[in-house]
Amino acid sequence: MTSSPEPNLAPTGAPRMRAIVQLAYGTEPDAVLSLAEVERPTVTADEVLIRVAAASVDRGTWHCMTGEPYAMRLTGFGLRAPKSSNPGRALAGTVEAIGADVTELQPGDEVYGSCDGSFAEYVRAKAKMLAPKPLNLSFEQAATVPISGGTALQAVRKAEVRTGQRVLVVGASGGVGSFAVQIAKARGAHVTGVCSSAKVDFVRSLGADHVIDYTAEDFTLSGDRYDVILDIGGHRRLSDLRRALTRRGTLVIVGGETGGRWVGGFDRSLRAVLLSPFVSQRLGMLASSENGGDLRELGELIESGHVTPAVDRTYPLGEVPAAIRRIADGEVQGKVAITL
Repeated sequence: MTSSPEPNLAPTGAPRMRAIVQLAYGTEPDAVLSLAEVERPTVTADEVLIRVAAASVDRGTWHCMTGEPYAMRLTGFGLRAPKSSNPGRALAGTVEAIGADVTELQPGDEVYGSCDGSFAEYVRAKAKMLAPKPLNLSFEQAATVPISGGTALQAVRKAEVRTGQRVLVVGASGGVGSFAVQIAKARGAHVTGVCSSAKVDFVRSLGADHVIDYTAEDFTLSGDRYDVILDIGGHRRLSDLRRALTRRGTLVIVGGETGGRWVGGFDRSLRAVLLSPFVSQRLGMLASSENGGDLRELGELIESGHVTPAVDRTYPLGEVPAAIRRIADGEVQGKVAITL
């Protein structure tokens, strides 16, 4: 991000705050993101105003910034330019004010959750998208949970992971993968993680029973079979993944990063759904959704010690572009947090 003066996007006299602003799609974070002074948000009846202590960056942040795959623009993100002027989604902070209809939260409460525009000093969020921050987490740790942790929880739930099953997590070192390994272990599964050689020790530290370095071993050709495969951000062919499943195993595809600019791997997920009724294996995709109920369940797992967010690095608000570049370069082990 350049060192030019911060633009002032707040009307004269309005309460102001610092925030990251994005007005166009692009693949160069420094070119499309800027630190600006903008008007502080106000809340409606069912919303909460939060003083943000930390936010987080995930692969979805990159997609929101670039507008790729292009198919996502047709689903409400904005056709030619982003509808949201701030690509941040996850946060942790303190309730500053509440709307007239909010009864479960009070000013001063420490919360975590999701919203539009979390790369800012203040945000407004629907009360139903928030939950009390786990007591044993810092704000930075808590901010990494809502999107990635929620997606992982829903993937494990969709796969119906249970005690004694052999579970393979492809992309185990990433944001979603690092949570999925821990949540599957908490359910009593025997978990194998797949990652690059540089991240083997990290995945092992998450509690994985076995780790496969994909640069040295192809898990689809090893002869091992798994009851569940969670393919998180992978790109293996559907036939390869099926070969590594047991006869009645379950595959859940969670995203994909090499499907091109138009569909981004969604075609592979759709093929899995269409094929599933005709084979003995259960093949599906995950369309995750953010909600406070899952945050409360994650909070219980975290406070019981079964799940711990893995924070790779933290960046100040003004260095959001550098944090996004680190995600895009595939360097991150776990999650990246933004501090305010």
